[in-house]
Amino acid sequence: MNVTFAAVLDLNSLLLITVGFVAGFVNTIAGGGTLLTLPTLIFLGLPPALANGTNRVAIFLQTISATAGFKSKGIADFPFSLYCGISAFFGALIGAQIAVDISGELFKKILSVVMIVVVLMIAFTPKLKSKDFVPRTTGWHLWLSVLAFFFFGIYGGFLNAGIGLVILVFLPYFNKMSLVRSNASKVAIVSIYTLGALVIFALNDSIDWVYGLILSIGNILGAWLASRWSVAKGDVLVRRAMIVVVIVMALRLWFF
Repeated sequence: MNVTFAAVLDLNSLLLITVGFVAGFVNTIAGGGTLLTLPTLIFLGLPPALANGTNRVAIFLQTISATAGFKSKGIADFPFSLYCGISAFFGALIGAQIAVDISGELFKKILSVVMIVVVLMIAFTPKLKSKDFVPRTTGWHLWLSVLAFFFFGIYGGFLNAGIGLVILVFLPYFNKMSLVRSNASKVAIVSIYTLGALVIFALNDSIDWVYGLILSIGNILGAWLASRWSVAKGDVLVRRAMIVVVIVMALRLWFF
């Protein structure tokens, strides 16, 4: 299913930009924005595989915007993010190919289950204090991280929903990175592996570029704002809103 510019309704565009803005903001300060954008694309009539590929356009441009925003504030972890990103890139090639081959109905069931799991992560992951963290991004910590991100990349290439939250649990606990630095590394790594997933989806004609670029407008703006905003502000509100919205969408995907 391909959507032309002439066929895109104004309300659909407004919805995509609005949802994209929220998703870009949420993805950058925490994660889980795909749990808003992917179901929205499906609700607008895109088959699951096409919606999954289309969403990667917005994710890629969003993470580029967020990375630039963090870098403008002097927050970056190079070459740690590059090493982990390259490893995740190869994992994403595998995951994206699995996503292309899977049936639409099975994909929707998997997505609904993932959404509930992510709700539990949002609700029960404890807040971390960054003041005591001393980054461990070299030596064996680096190489184990590179290995871990290969598998994160497989999941990211397959679905990506909630991967930001997983990364924000892994980096602070294993690499002892502050939440701000974890977020900066997260968006840089995701931008690298999403490029790999994007290539696979494009080669399999599983991207609606019109919807993807419209969605990207909101994602880019939300990511840029969030990357320059304190990660501590609004966290409780975002968590509560995400729990409600994700539960509703998960039920909608599973039963309808």
